[in-house]
Order: sequence, then structure tokens, then C-alpha cells
Amino acid sequence: MSLKCGIVGLPNVGKSTLFNCVSSGKAQSANFPFCTIEPNLGSTNVPDKRLEVLADMCKPKSVVPATVDIVDIAGLVKGASKGEGLGNQFLANIRETDAILHVLRCFDDGNVVHVDGSVDPVRDKEVVDLELQIKDLETVESRLAKSVKQATTGGDKNARKLVDLLQRYKEALENGKSCRTVELVNEEEAAMAKDLYLLTNKPVMYVCNVDDASAATGNAYVEAVREAVKDENAEILVISAKTESEIAEMDSYEDRQMFLEEMGLKESGVVRLIQGAYHLLGLQTFFTAGADECRAWTIHKGDKAPKAAGVIHTDFERGFIRAEVIKYEDYVSLGSESAARAAGKLATEGKDYVVQDGDIMHFLFNV
Repeated sequence: MSLKCGIVGLPNVGKSTLFNCVSSGKAQSANFPFCTIEPNLGSTNVPDKRLEVLADMCKPKSVVPATVDIVDIAGLVKGASKGEGLGNQFLANIRETDAILHVLRCFDDGNVVHVDGSVDPVRDKEVVDLELQIKDLETVESRLAKSVKQATTGGDKNARKLVDLLQRYKEALENGKSCRTVELVNEEEAAMAKDLYLLTNKPVMYVCNVDDASAATGNAYVEAVREAVKDENAEILVISAKTESEIAEMDSYEDRQMFLEEMGLKESGVVRLIQGAYHLLGLQTFFTAGADECRAWTIHKGDKAPKAAGVIHTDFERGFIRAEVIKYEDYVSLGSESAARAAGKLATEGKDYVVQDGDIMHFLFNV
């Protein structure tokens, strides 16, 4: 399952520095606007201590974690919706992502220039929001005109439903609100919304990039951001990209942990960012565990057993018969699959079983 989170924001807010800390890719990081032109793509493992525990128990030949793709996208400026700066390219690159990690500069540093001359993360957020909203309004108005014609002349019932949704999006956008603030009434509307590919409908996490001293506690800039986004369906993460880059250069686990403790942090911001991005996408993990391989598999929350089987191989979904499921806690406490089976903790589930986060699964199929 290939899923992408796009790192966006104004120039010089720390996007590429953060990208280099998070991903396997390496992006140029420099103190001038548009040092990133083409999007940088990297893949990163999703930290999960449960997989480490299973690997210690099973001693497999290989261990395969879940992954998320991270895209570092060129900085946006005012007028991007009209093609200013790298606007058209920027907007196209965002459209290809599944979620947005919006980096906001929440630190003072006279040596790092700001494209607008001063530090104001709320203003910066609004600049990006406005450009995305303008582009979405163009999309909505274009689709609305077509859908109204289909609904009135052709009597298309689905077109009428789409018209209602588009009118609500149009109203929100004209009032300076993002599409994600519009409440969807049912799954049918959710499916229609997904097909519109609106930029401001993507799930978003605001990443407040702070100075070292504020990494554990945040600062006044962060509080201003919290207040500004309190009515949005969005998440906030406080991180110091500079601190994370220093942690990334440390070789030993012990040195990294000692450094984190000195900073007053339980775990690195990168770990929290990756885990946050994973959940932002509405994802969860199930495991397969054995002597050959322990592996974390990525599915969407609410997926049923056949869908999970299909992540491993399409034949598993096509010929699905049943799934054998052990809860992670039972597997760990009892020590093995055979012990769980003997204790009656292995459940046999059919096609309607909704997979739970952490399930350890074995699929039976026939094609």
C-alpha cells in the first residue's frame, strides 16, 4: 500500500531539514527560497515496538516494518494559485499526496531569512490556506456548473446529491474555510468528496518547527497556532528540526536517548511525526509472525479480513476462506501461536471480521 504525506509550507521554514531527518531521501537544505524545486521523495519506517517484541520472540530470518512515503515539496508563496513562484507545480504535487504535513516556522533566528520579513506562523498558515482554497474554489465552481446542468436537464439523482455537496464546499471556501471543515452526512458523500481531489480536503498536521529550548514545552508561537486551528479537523505536532538533525547524526541508541532526556523529551520528534502521519492517514497495522518473517502490514481502519488478506497478495483476497486471529496481548503473554491456540485464544474469523490494530493473522485461501 503506497501512501504519501507531503511536507509543505513557505520557503525557509525547515521543510527540507525535517525531510532529511524523517526519510531515507536526502534533500538540499539552504538559507534561500526555492532551494527545493523538484519534489524529493523518501520512504520511512513506521516505528512500532510491537514488531520489535514479536521479532525477539520469533527470532525470524527477516523483520519488515510498515512504511510511509514522505514528499518534500517546494515552498509556496502568495499568488501560487495564479502561478506565482513555483505555484502550479506546487499545487500539482500536493494533489498527488494523501495527507499534508504543514510546517510552520515557530522560532526566531536572524540568520535564517523569512520570505515575508518577520516570523508569524498564523499568517504563514493563512497564506498557504488561501492559495489552496482559491484553487479548490476554481475546481468546485467548474464541477458545480457541470453538475447543475446534469441535475436539471438530465434528471440525474447522483448529480443532484453532488450539487448539494459542492454548494456546501463553495460556501465554506468563499468564507475562507477549508473543505475539511464541511461535515459529510454519509459514506456516499465521503466517496463523492474523495473523487473531487480537493486540496483543502486532505487531512493535515501542523508541524510547529521550534528552537531547541522550546522542543519539549512549545512557545508563544505554538500557542497562537493552536488557537488559530482549534476549529479545524487537524492535528498539531511540536518539533525542533535542528534538534532532530543532531539526533539523526548520532550513531548509538544510548547517545540518542541520553540527548532526548537532557532535552526533556521521551522520544524523538521524528518518531512522533511518523506515527502521527500514519494515524493521520487513517491507517493501522496487523502482523504476520513466524520463524521466516515478522512483518507489519498497513491497512485502513475499518478494513475487513479479506481486504487485509489482499494487502499480502491479491490471491489471498480473491480466494479468502477464513482468517485465524490472535490478539497481540494474548500472543505476547502466552509466548507463541501454539500456546495461544492451546489456550483457546486463537479465533477463526470470516469475511465480515473488522481487523483490529495489532491483530496477528494467518489467512486460509483457495484459488
